[in-house]
Amino acid sequence: MEHTPIDLAAALATFDQLWSPRIVTTVNDYDVRVAKVKGEHVWHAHDDTDEFFAVLDGELHIGLREGEREHTVVLPRGSVFVVPRGVEHKPSSKDGAAILLFEPSGTSTVGNRHETVPGHVDVTTGHALA
Repeated sequence: MEHTPIDLAAALATFDQLWSPRIVTTVNDYDVRVAKVKGEHVWHAHDDTDEFFAVLDGELHIGLREGEREHTVVLPRGSVFVVPRGVEHKPSSKDGAAILLFEPSGTSTVGNRHETVPGHVDVTTGHALA
């Protein structure tokens, strides 16, 4: 086991793909992932787990569908938010953002139920950090 701090800015500088997270470390059975995002992602839901978002840079919007109600949560830089399991949500960022995600290892970023994943998304469970 290595005991070296991980520089998140340096980790983010190693890739350009949008909505395609990189695994920076693991905590027990959870991946700590970073991702660059811009534009809209897809509506999706995680039936078996909550999803944790932390905004490292930029601003992230998360559309939420709860029954007939649809609303958006705005996350500025430095904020965190948890989408409860089973809640349909759609992250987006007009001008781009860098985010940190905390999810059980192997969890798809588009959950169990989702719209068609765009071709520019090269992975949904995270690449190991180069």
